[in-house]
Amino acid sequence: MASSGKPRSAEVTAVVGRALEELQGKRILVALSGGVDSVVLLHAAASRGKVAAAHIHHGLSPNADSWARFCRRLCRRLGVPLTVRRVRLAQRNEAAARAARYAALRTLPFDVLALAHQLDDQAETVLMNLLRGAGARGASGMPRRARFDRRLLIRPLLDVPREAIVAYARERGLEWIEDESNALDGFTRNFIRLRVAPLISQRYPRWREALARAARHFAGAEVSANVALRQFLASKGLRAPSEAKLLEMLKQLTGTGARTLIEHDGARLRVYRGAVTVERKGDAEAFRPVAWHGERKLALPELGGELRFRRSRGQGIDERFVTEGNLAVKLRSGGERLQPDARRPRRTLKNLFQEAGVPPWERERLPLLYRGDDLVWAPRLGIDQRYQSGRNRAGWVPQWRVTC
Repeated sequence: MASSGKPRSAEVTAVVGRALEELQGKRILVALSGGVDSVVLLHAAASRGKVAAAHIHHGLSPNADSWARFCRRLCRRLGVPLTVRRVRLAQRNEAAARAARYAALRTLPFDVLALAHQLDDQAETVLMNLLRGAGARGASGMPRRARFDRRLLIRPLLDVPREAIVAYARERGLEWIEDESNALDGFTRNFIRLRVAPLISQRYPRWREALARAARHFAGAEVSANVALRQFLASKGLRAPSEAKLLEMLKQLTGTGARTLIEHDGARLRVYRGAVTVERKGDAEAFRPVAWHGERKLALPELGGELRFRRSRGQGIDERFVTEGNLAVKLRSGGERLQPDARRPRRTLKNLFQEAGVPPWERERLPLLYRGDDLVWAPRLGIDQRYQSGRNRAGWVPQWRVTC
């Protein structure tokens, strides 16, 4: 929602009411730090129905004990059950504290975890991620809803600006605590909040709403990408991965790594020239040459597929070469040349494969058709002009099909 010069504390009541209306009968747990955002979220949620709260005490601040006492007093006044969990940090920094906080929350009983992130947090997160060079996933910011250990995580205040939240607290006489570290601009988020945001606001007063709107667009694009990847995997006969693995696969496949390799459901996913390819696991090293005497189908399980041949007239491999015999399917050995087009010179397979966009890892396991030592046909390239069927002559058209 857009912000204006007048306090709009009614936004808090409206968004929290809508969020909780859809969750009737669910056990709702509010993560309570004691700051104004979480205090307001807890107050608004408790006024709508039964909720519980959790405060994670990680001892980063010398005032951490007093924060826990404040949360206990607040919850007693609101009639809200509170769980306080003390955690130990491997390192004394905000990243370790965040990880420990979420780990502790996962151990608590609830159906829905409500976090108090608001519009300013979202805008700052998107800006930080963009400055760090994050992709679409980072630019999508924090989701309004997400899965959290097979449970639901919600952020009801994500579209509400900080001034509306403070107005809500003041109108209702609520107290809150201030984390002294919020005044230190050595932290990236604080630097953006204290130094950068005021400057941006002078020129772009609605920059927070604009970044939040952009985040929704990026999030929509990410959802579309997730659906597209699921559909792609299904079209290749591969099982759908878990949500977590799908996101990791998408991150790798859309990254800049030239050697991307993902193992999934007995196949390998790679990226070549911006396109995702699927390589079935076979045993190409166990493959031995297979003679072809005109059969309609040759199963080649070591290569993960089969060769099919259809009769035709005026195209394909001239039938007389099939009748004369000495045709066999082999793998590439190196140095082969092919001339699929009589108007162009004979060229190496390497050059032709590159031109056709055949990924390097596929080239070594493609079945090639030879007559003696002469290369007759290669998948995706065609038939050498010396072996092509003439006009009105019978021929055989080969096709390579991946089957497993």
